[in-house]
Amino acid sequence: MSDNKIDFVMIWVDGNDPEWQKEKNSYDPTFDGVDNTVVRYRDWDNLQYWFRGVEKFAPWVNRIHFVTWGHLPAWLNTGNPKLHIVNHKDFIPLKYLPTFNSNAIELNLHRIEDLSEQFVYFNDDMFITSPTVPEDFFRDGRPLDTYSLDCIYFAKNSAGFFNGNNMEIINSNFDKKECFKRDRSKWFSMKNGVKRVIKTAALDMWPWFPGIYYDHLCSNFLKSTFVEAWEKDGETLDLTCREKFRTKGNCNQWVMKFWQLAKGVPVPRSVKEGHCFHIREELSENDIRDISQGRYKRICINDTVETRDFEKEKLRVQQAFEKLLPEKSSFEL
Repeated sequence: MSDNKIDFVMIWVDGNDPEWQKEKNSYDPTFDGVDNTVVRYRDWDNLQYWFRGVEKFAPWVNRIHFVTWGHLPAWLNTGNPKLHIVNHKDFIPLKYLPTFNSNAIELNLHRIEDLSEQFVYFNDDMFITSPTVPEDFFRDGRPLDTYSLDCIYFAKNSAGFFNGNNMEIINSNFDKKECFKRDRSKWFSMKNGVKRVIKTAALDMWPWFPGIYYDHLCSNFLKSTFVEAWEKDGETLDLTCREKFRTKGNCNQWVMKFWQLAKGVPVPRSVKEGHCFHIREELSENDIRDISQGRYKRICINDTVETRDFEKEKLRVQQAFEKLLPEKSSFEL
């Protein structure tokens, strides 16, 4: 590629904003769908550490596109030259607005003005916590990712429904046999990890994609992937975007990840550089140590409905980040 710039994209919502709450509730105050829960919107008050991590461990980033409903953290330095504040209405088609569906927001990221072809997408619970280089995310214009077949897990509060819908799109647009014939060395590369190679081998007998592995970490995307998927299956993506809230009929941004893998675009990568800390009841002392010492390049602090004491865990996570990233970044006032 002639342009090797890499942008970061982060979407954020202030669930405590009364104006946002008012608008959200005006559309469906009794909504009880798959993901309209307090866990989806409550604030861990650690966003400043995301910016500190980026500045310290990924200073090479070209631009940060900070996507928001309209509210902003009081401490954010909006004058930082690398920061692009993006309102939903700046890029999401009017017919989908307002939206409280993160899936709809994510599926339209490619419409952000001046977004680079190569970009890394973060939820607000995903952080960079150790030194990185651009080649950790893209090499020769290709994203890095893990190739692995997987089974779809269906359960209450799981992402199984989304992945089932994602795989419908993938299997409608790609022939799994042809994909594996072309890229077998990628799917069975040991860089994917022994466990992943074994699982892929076990599921290889199916002539279609039964499921594709995903991790709860930031995702490396090509903007052109979104454009292509919309061109080829825009009608299906449109159905998700018309939903104001996340529902079981949605697909999500992982479909773009799966699309890239089915095409054989990514470079296989090690699964060891990142880790997702699922807060089931509480984080262990080892988890807190790993966060505070920056054991991994990329992490996710994944809130769950099983978190026993939110305020206590919130403080422990903040303290761990403060040990790792005590100094303010230029993105803070």
